Amino acid sequence: MDGLVGLLKIRVVRGINLAYRDTRGSDPYVVLRLGKQKVKTSVKKKSVNPIWHEELTLSIMNPIAPIKLGVFDKDTFSRDDPMGDAEIDLEPFMEVLNMDPENIRNGSIIKTIRPSNQNCLADESHLCWRNGKFVQDIILRLRNVESGELQVQLQWVKILGRH
Repeated sequence: MDGLVGLLKIRVVRGINLAYRDTRGSDPYVVLRLGKQKVKTSVKKKSVNPIWHEELTLSIMNPIAPIKLGVFDKDTFSRDDPMGDAEIDLEPFMEVLNMDPENIRNGSIIKTIRPSNQNCLADESHLCWRNGKFVQDIILRLRNVESGELQVQLQWVKILGRH
């Protein structure tokens, strides 16, 4: 079944120990891609530990594909430098959406996803039922770069008549 499954809010919380791309740090921003969709955060000037707390929304379609995430250093006179990338696997998240939340207590951990060579997790990630929503807090280890992690939070947005 192709078509819209729902909406996913991705809160880009912060970057941790990102790579230096300029002499005084970097001017990082984050790009999220899913299929033909592309959304990005604002640029944080001269920071390798930026705090965004920005919420981006993607439409989730069938079949479910991973979200591709890239961190870049904004440059004025040259091409923006890559500062690492990661993927967010949505399968664990999608598996819990069919659960009936009626009997789930607020704050309950529904599923724990452990770091492995199959994902970009830097630490265990918990998928929880919080304030009437499925929420997952994630720390991603960036690939193809000397250092850097990204803290994000996923939150499912229910569409009327669907999960």
